[in-house]
Amino acid sequence: MPGSDIAAALAATLPPDCVLARPEERRPYECDALTAFRELPAVVVLPRTEEEVQRVLITCSRLGVPLVARGSGTGLSGGATPHPQGVLLSCARMNRVLAIDPRSRCARLQPGVPNLKISEAAAPHGLYYAPDPSSQVACSIGGNVAENSGGVHCLKYGLTVHNVLGVDGFTVAGERIELGGGGGTLDSPGLDLLALAIGSEGLLMIVTAVTVKLIPRPPCAQLVVASFPTLHSAADAVAAVIAAGIIPAALEMMDRKATAAVEPFVHAGYDLEAAAILLVESDGTRAEVDEQIGEIERVLRNCGASSLRIAATEAERLRLWSGRKNAFPAAGRLSPDYYCMDGTIPRKHVGRVLEAIGEMESRYGLPCFNVFHAGDGNLHPVIMFDSNAPGAWERADRFGAEILELCIEVGGTITGEHGVGVEKIGGMCVQFSPAERAAFAAVKEAFDPAGLLNPGKLIPTLARCAEYGKMHVRGGALPHAELPRF
Repeated sequence: MPGSDIAAALAATLPPDCVLARPEERRPYECDALTAFRELPAVVVLPRTEEEVQRVLITCSRLGVPLVARGSGTGLSGGATPHPQGVLLSCARMNRVLAIDPRSRCARLQPGVPNLKISEAAAPHGLYYAPDPSSQVACSIGGNVAENSGGVHCLKYGLTVHNVLGVDGFTVAGERIELGGGGGTLDSPGLDLLALAIGSEGLLMIVTAVTVKLIPRPPCAQLVVASFPTLHSAADAVAAVIAAGIIPAALEMMDRKATAAVEPFVHAGYDLEAAAILLVESDGTRAEVDEQIGEIERVLRNCGASSLRIAATEAERLRLWSGRKNAFPAAGRLSPDYYCMDGTIPRKHVGRVLEAIGEMESRYGLPCFNVFHAGDGNLHPVIMFDSNAPGAWERADRFGAEILELCIEVGGTITGEHGVGVEKIGGMCVQFSPAERAAFAAVKEAFDPAGLLNPGKLIPTLARCAEYGKMHVRGGALPHAELPRF
């Protein structure tokens, strides 16, 4: 159906400023933060209310038009890539905090509310929302629900799925659906469809309200930064901290290339001579923090830390964290383009996988630095390339695919918190058997029989798996190439 006809049908049910049809109006929505995959949507809609969302769904369902939901566009897996013959539904105008309930310790939000705004709204009550993706100043809670986002504190406090109490929204036919306990309850009767919806990338329903768990802000937080002479010693220290029964609030790792990229950008004060650094944070009461920091120091020294630094002030703690949280913008200063991967591995294999990534870096001729959630084995290799150079994106794509296949090989997964989107859909063919993929497709069909919600994401077709099988890269990557200097 022509985009003009779709726009006319939507305009008949929505306020005039809710429908964008001109090419220049649609262009900003052609991709999310994974810019390698671009499609211009046929129409963009920006509803303000649940009723307007429902009208959009009913119209698209009646016309058989695909519909893709979009939060803030900070996703890194192409989950919000538009459909060229479909509608892109932006939640940007649905950005109100609907309620803060300090007694039940929960908040009810529209999907376009930025992650950080939740904690700001809860702060007067001494509460906050724990999941804190690096993009938390911009990323929306609706997008966090779609991708099951995490953040540096997910080791202790969990991912989005562990902190969302309920979601409201609509099926593709416009039928209202409520999942979970919206009033702060810890559980609800029936099947756990809430957990099914979180991380489903908009394939099952359109979310119009989210109820999240709030927790008391810890009275004290302390950060230790430890330097290590080798990647393996840093990786061994990560495993040793967890083996000692210590669950820090955060346990992050940056290799030398990552600290070298970040330091000129934020001046965090990192040790640039170390092969890797660990950022280990403890929070709680002063007594709890003091005891845990002492245990952490002991374990890190026993694992060969060449130096330890404890943030002396809150300002210093925030500055040290700013380096970790600005790793991706720092990559943008060094390279015309970068490709941030997301795979999860058992902690015992961190050293082995990082060394393998270094070998791949030489083979593919592309620089790569590593900054990641070491405590739960969630890797984020950042591959730098120039998309204007012939074949550079193809090498970056194969480089990333090989990293993910290695993650599977050592017993891990192809994603930790970025979702699958279009980026990792080939990896799903390696991770899961045909029977498992058929089960995923059956769940999708139960919610969306016509396959109109975010088609082409997350669940690969047989044809896509056959195509990816020809590209299988472990052991057959491109020949050696010189590393470019950005």
